[in-house]
Amino acid sequence: MLVASFRENTMPRAYSDDLRRKILQAYERAEVGLARLADQFGVSYGFTKKIRRQQLQSGQMERPPQLLHGPASRVTESVREYLRRQVQSQPDRTLAELGQGLERSLHVQLSKTRLCLELQRMELRRKKNLSTPRSRTAKQAGSGGSRGGSR
Repeated sequence: MLVASFRENTMPRAYSDDLRRKILQAYERAEVGLARLADQFGVSYGFTKKIRRQQLQSGQMERPPQLLHGPASRVTESVREYLRRQVQSQPDRTLAELGQGLERSLHVQLSKTRLCLELQRMELRRKKNLSTPRSRTAKQAGSGGSRGGSR
């Protein structure tokens, strides 16, 4: 059980450039197919096909550089500075108000969830303004339902 959970939590690691080079050099030297090389080196046939295709495209035996995944974040330093100023000047702004102001000022749209996560990451805390009037609905005593006792 411990081994299974350990395997699930670890990310697979890329094969070394040294192994890639050895496989591709063996392929160039011998009249052996990629499937046989896969068995010989203990890798999958798909891996040998992939590295051969990459070699033909790039001309290199080493692993191509990893590209960044996904679009660039809209939360730039100017967005962070705007949020910092807004929360410091008026800490009781709602996420909706912060988002609307951000869109008006910097033309950047962020979801309430993203705004909340960014404020947490920046360690900015929004607080209720103590000068605002209390809620008109008063707490009612005993409104929480019955606890045990007779029916």
